[in-house]
Amino acid sequence: MSAGASDAGLSRQGTDNKTSERRRGMLQGRGAVLAAGLIFLGLALLPLLAAATDDPFLMVTATRVMIFALAALSLDLILGYGAMVSFGHAAFIGIGAYAVGILAANGIDDLLLQIVAAILAASLFALVTGAISLRTKGVYFIMITLAFGQMAYFFMVSLSAYGGDDGLTLKARSTLFGLNVLAGDRSLFYLVLAVLALAFFGLRALTLSRFGRVLRGTRDNPARMQSIGFSPFPYQLTAYVIAGAIAAVAGVFLANQAEFVSPAYMTWQRSGELIVMVVLGGMGSLAGAIGGAIAFLLLEDWLAQISEHWKLGLGLLLVLLVLFTRGGIAGGIERLIGERLK
Repeated sequence: MSAGASDAGLSRQGTDNKTSERRRGMLQGRGAVLAAGLIFLGLALLPLLAAATDDPFLMVTATRVMIFALAALSLDLILGYGAMVSFGHAAFIGIGAYAVGILAANGIDDLLLQIVAAILAASLFALVTGAISLRTKGVYFIMITLAFGQMAYFFMVSLSAYGGDDGLTLKARSTLFGLNVLAGDRSLFYLVLAVLALAFFGLRALTLSRFGRVLRGTRDNPARMQSIGFSPFPYQLTAYVIAGAIAAVAGVFLANQAEFVSPAYMTWQRSGELIVMVVLGGMGSLAGAIGGAIAFLLLEDWLAQISEHWKLGLGLLLVLLVLFTRGGIAGGIERLIGERLK
């Protein structure tokens, strides 16, 4: 065989491989959207199941799961797509929750105003702390985000006017244009579901945009991105602020769901749980983040009913899942899709 024919064969093979990879990526992307759609559909039908079984606790559990799925979704933006391991992400949930508690204590009960206040406060906190934290890398970034998170925690503990370490009980859930539309568990459930779906599709569009491609590039090879004219810092900081704002919205819903606000929402242990949710679902997969949150919280609830030492069992199961399910839940689905393409 001549050299020209050999080169042509290699070129054709390379083109075929790229086409196959592109096709696989498109199918995986569609699979992620399909998986998220099935999750949203299943959640939307839960109130019917709760009515059929006469189990109001099912609605409460599902709402709580979706709230933490929203927080996990925000963390996946910076952890999965930006490789920023933040151990202070729960601080944003606490900021959102305290925006509800503090405003309600001062007579401002409107949900929209509380959400705006939560987003502004969390964005400012993220902008300042992120600008400092992103000057570091690796374990130093982890430690400095942990330090900022603990600072926010102890600041809320010091607010004795708003319950201090004991927390703050809300008199009632937030209103919307003066109406008590969130008084029932079902209305709060559907509102959280709508916001979760909006956040998923919004972040999906963001990660598929030029901004998302640059963010993934800074995750994979920041030196190369800088050499071709993209400074990682502004993209990472923007993602950090967006993630903080979304987590604050989760905090607003958490305060309304529990009708209680506490500094315990902001502990580093809560941040660790969010990281576990993202890793369990699959980093860099928005649908995986939602699935990971659902799996983690349901597993936690199930084990707590079996034994008072449920945390030990949960830890062992998580270790096994991480060791034997590379890429988390999303990774397992992607491998199934890959096998179908072979």
